[in-house]
Amino acid sequence: MLIVRDPAAFPFLTNAVVTSGTFDGVHLGHQKILQRLLEVARQSGGPAVVITFWPHPRLVLAPPPTHPQPQDLHLLNTLEERAQKLADFGVDYLLIVPFTKEFAALTSEEFIQQILLRTVGTGKLVIGYDHRFGRNREGGFEYLSQHADRYGLTVEEIPREDVDAVGVSSTRIRRALESGDILTANRYLGYPYPLTGTVVRGQQLGRTIGFPTANIVCDEPLKLIPARGVYAVMVTTAAGTVHQGMLNIGVRPTVGGQLSQTTEVHLLDFDGDLYDQLLSVQFVARLRDEQKFSGLDALKAQLALDADNARRQLVGG
Repeated sequence: MLIVRDPAAFPFLTNAVVTSGTFDGVHLGHQKILQRLLEVARQSGGPAVVITFWPHPRLVLAPPPTHPQPQDLHLLNTLEERAQKLADFGVDYLLIVPFTKEFAALTSEEFIQQILLRTVGTGKLVIGYDHRFGRNREGGFEYLSQHADRYGLTVEEIPREDVDAVGVSSTRIRRALESGDILTANRYLGYPYPLTGTVVRGQQLGRTIGFPTANIVCDEPLKLIPARGVYAVMVTTAAGTVHQGMLNIGVRPTVGGQLSQTTEVHLLDFDGDLYDQLLSVQFVARLRDEQKFSGLDALKAQLALDADNARRQLVGG
């Protein structure tokens, strides 16, 4: 998949089959649209193109600080995770349009002319039933259908029942993750929830009780971190090796008070230096809540039980 971050640098295509949207999560609902995009592309012989936007439009069009509902956005995917999922799906081109207030001010007509026609060379457009575009979300399927002949393109809308049939929304997935319901989140996503970050030095208390952990800091501050607790995870290192693991999100109440929240992962049956490496974690199951134990010995005994439980959950992972 070719990724282009500047519309001016996008290679003009002929007969491109295009869809657009934020696609945060690339969940099962999004995948319905992408499946149809690829089907139409195969039928027409044109390339499959996704147009997405960065930063997230809500960050640019956020309400003022005095608004009763201030901006509170948590992303299911970093931009890199989103791009990787689209590439895995089989998309040929990804155009990442810088979302600015100036871009948001484009009318629907200007968006069609400048982006869909002159930049990409759209021949066919596939959109979800509720897709809106242009200033104040003025454009939609009706507008496109009425003017399709003038634009020289065809437009297909994914029926509401096809998208609603999977019962998925980014909001539902966020709520599941915020409550620690990894199984529901993964079912709606269609894949294990990912988290990627750099390993930094922590207090190194884990290694004193036989469970060394890698303290992961996500480079995207808006990335949604699941609820506090202990999870069974699969971990991919910078070298590409995959390991089973157990991960704790929390404030480590057994070892001290008033500690900041951390995300720490212990790789099962692994011995090595992970500092400054990029780790990619896939959440598979939630094992338990974070707990305060009577001391390090009690914590160590529970971690041994957690490791056994994680291995059971990760069989075949």
